[in-house]
Amino acid sequence: VVYEQEGVFIHSSCGKNDDQDSLIAGVLRVIEKENEVIVDWRPLDDTLDTSNILCAGKDSSSVVEWTQTPKEKCSRGADRPSSYEAEWDMVTTVSFKKKPHSNGDATTHANGESKWSFLFSLTDLKSIKQNKEGMGWSYLVFCLKDDVKLPALHFHHGDSKLLIKCLEKHVVLNESPQDKRILLVNSQNKSLSQSFENLFDEPSYGLLQKLKKDPYTVTMGRFSKVTNYIFDSFRLSDPSSQRRPPSEMADFLNDAIPGLKINQQEEPGFEVITRIALGKQPEVSRREPVSTEEWAKNMDSEGRILNVDYIKRLIFKGGLCHTLRKEAWKFLLGYFPWNSTKEERANLQKRKTDEYFRMKLQWKSVSEEQEKRNSRLRDYRSLIEKDVNRTDRTNKFYEGEDNPGLILLHDILMTYCMYDFDLGYVQGMSDLLSPVLYVMENEVDAFWCFVSYMDQMHQNFEEQMQGMKTQLIQLSTLLRLLDSGFCSYLESQDSGYLYFCFRWLLIRFKREFSFQDILRLWEVMWTELPCQNFHLLLCCAILESEKHQIMDKHYGFNEILKHINELSMKIDVEHILCKAEAISMQMMNCKELPQAVSEILGIEGSSVTPDSDTGEDESGAVLSCPTSLYQSISTPVIAANGTGDSTQQMSDTQSLTPA
Repeated sequence: VVYEQEGVFIHSSCGKNDDQDSLIAGVLRVIEKENEVIVDWRPLDDTLDTSNILCAGKDSSSVVEWTQTPKEKCSRGADRPSSYEAEWDMVTTVSFKKKPHSNGDATTHANGESKWSFLFSLTDLKSIKQNKEGMGWSYLVFCLKDDVKLPALHFHHGDSKLLIKCLEKHVVLNESPQDKRILLVNSQNKSLSQSFENLFDEPSYGLLQKLKKDPYTVTMGRFSKVTNYIFDSFRLSDPSSQRRPPSEMADFLNDAIPGLKINQQEEPGFEVITRIALGKQPEVSRREPVSTEEWAKNMDSEGRILNVDYIKRLIFKGGLCHTLRKEAWKFLLGYFPWNSTKEERANLQKRKTDEYFRMKLQWKSVSEEQEKRNSRLRDYRSLIEKDVNRTDRTNKFYEGEDNPGLILLHDILMTYCMYDFDLGYVQGMSDLLSPVLYVMENEVDAFWCFVSYMDQMHQNFEEQMQGMKTQLIQLSTLLRLLDSGFCSYLESQDSGYLYFCFRWLLIRFKREFSFQDILRLWEVMWTELPCQNFHLLLCCAILESEKHQIMDKHYGFNEILKHINELSMKIDVEHILCKAEAISMQMMNCKELPQAVSEILGIEGSSVTPDSDTGEDESGAVLSCPTSLYQSISTPVIAANGTGDSTQQMSDTQSLTPA
């Protein structure tokens, strides 16, 4: 059940006079069932005594007088409600009296259901008619494709707009040119009918619209159920009609990736991209996690970090031992300034504790009555409760229904809504918080670390999702440079826009790795080494690792989507970190790196090969990311397969030039 609303009435014309309507209260639900979405309305009780239904006498005044229906059975059929349309000014509360079950009640069918009950599939819906604004109760009339009009549903206890928003997650609704009150239903399923090309077009309908409204559910649920139905819906009835013309695709790629040279052949459907020679990927090794001793040695007597760049490089190459994370993450996320003393950090925590609990008190002090009048706060709470209940329970910190960890998750997320009320809560944010809270084991510290993390991630959750669109374009740019043949294959299978990577980017791989692995991955990414947008290179590393299986087995759209989704919890984090670092070095060493790629990775002067000894180009300018970036670390290293080599050392005599 994705939508449920009580107080939805049918005003049936079964009163004694034509100027009276009886009110039948019911519950309206929208139900997702396999590949179908059902709209279902039924009375609160199928054995309502029609003799005790209160009727409204319609007159020209602004006050409606309530009278009781005579004890006669309704002799009129269901044809009246189909054309019935009432626009009243004001009503009072309606109540009902129930009577015992009676087999002979004429208001019920043989199967026991009320004759007013109905349900239909969204695939059968043709249009929805709305009431005029400012004319009392809002109501909707559903018209099906066989021109059957269902009884008007009057929303006494809530706005019908919430239902419309729910339906828009599944179908495209457009205003009729003849009557703005009528919403016409597009024949294609909204969540599946549009290609991910819409991520790059304006206005953004289709799947993007659904992702905007509910990115968590779409990426965590929809993508995991791959069927031919989804495949056909994405491609529609004529796949060729949904693809851009070859010349237009070439122009599009050239605009999106200006550093690549695109030539158009005469053969339709093919474009030739001149590959830039990146050279061989270098061998990369990882080291052991940073120990408490190493951390302490790099701190002065007042608690300042002596060499921030050196510590960041150690963390990038090996991560942190778990006992260090509670302290080090505060620096990595920006909660603690790197140059602060121990005393300054203690004072900061005191101020932040006071600030946190003042914000927490704001929502804690809201009464139930006040919350009923604050729809945004009510919606935030509802979404948070759903997400908290979805929290990964494999970690003992979140085991059990009434676990303190789950309660703290809820409270921190509610407080964040007070901190940033404009953004509020969007599904998926709890995935970013749960590892942070697990490490901090402290409500206040976890909140402020989460705030810092959201400062980096907020564009992923903004309504327009510009951040997600940008990242997908950037990822396409990087992957095409890395392997244009693989990109061309994905495009030939309607997978060129990498929509299956959406979940990876949205919540930073949280659902792709085990809980402990995600702690390692995140702390490495937070060092912001070796370049900007390192998380995009992690995506490239995963995709390149799966390239041979996808291409050798000739995976189509369905199989690619299914294969990528099933990688969850099967990816070796150390191997992928090594591979992503190797890709970054490969691109930094490129003599003719396209400007677009340089900007994505934040690499300056990349068009000139760096000197292997000095890290300088021919003009003498120092590059921002020299190839010898990590040669300043003197520690044992481990290979990607986890085997150690205690004899391999790296010189610690070289300069520690910041990246």
